[in-house]
Amino acid sequence: MNEVLKNIRERRSIRKFTSEMPKQEDIDAIVEAGLYAPSGMGKQTSKIVVITNKEVRDHLSDMNRRIGGWDEGFDPFYGAPVVLLVLAEADEPNHVYDGALTMENLQLAASSLGLGSIWINRAKQEFESEEGKALLKDFGIEGNWEGIAHCVIGYPDGEKPEAAPRKPGRVVYVK
Repeated sequence: MNEVLKNIRERRSIRKFTSEMPKQEDIDAIVEAGLYAPSGMGKQTSKIVVITNKEVRDHLSDMNRRIGGWDEGFDPFYGAPVVLLVLAEADEPNHVYDGALTMENLQLAASSLGLGSIWINRAKQEFESEEGKALLKDFGIEGNWEGIAHCVIGYPDGEKPEAAPRKPGRVVYVK
């Protein structure tokens, strides 16, 4: 089977990570894959914020936890040491789709390098808040950006989950 198709079929969301930091060259390769995601009219409206600083990572995790309504101590980033925050230019009509394509490239690239990843929501709510807007300012990011999602990455702690069976009736051929 073609390696790209094999990677697509075998990639899984990981919900438990070791604390070991991935190699910088792997992080950089994943980010580069995200930058090559398709975008509406080629406008490249998404931005990737690479967060390896544990204090900032933990702050984002706590913001996400509060928005999700979980108890204190729960980590919605599942212990992953790296957060790739995907933002997109909110004034562009395709920004959500562009950010989603960026996320998919990030996840496939991580899988191809033997790393685990998972898409974490609530970035929109995080960066609509005053706390989130202040963080973006601290990161040196100005303008009207919408949080699309977090791609958290790291080394899986445990076995890769099995794929759920594919639901029938999801393809219609019109010939």
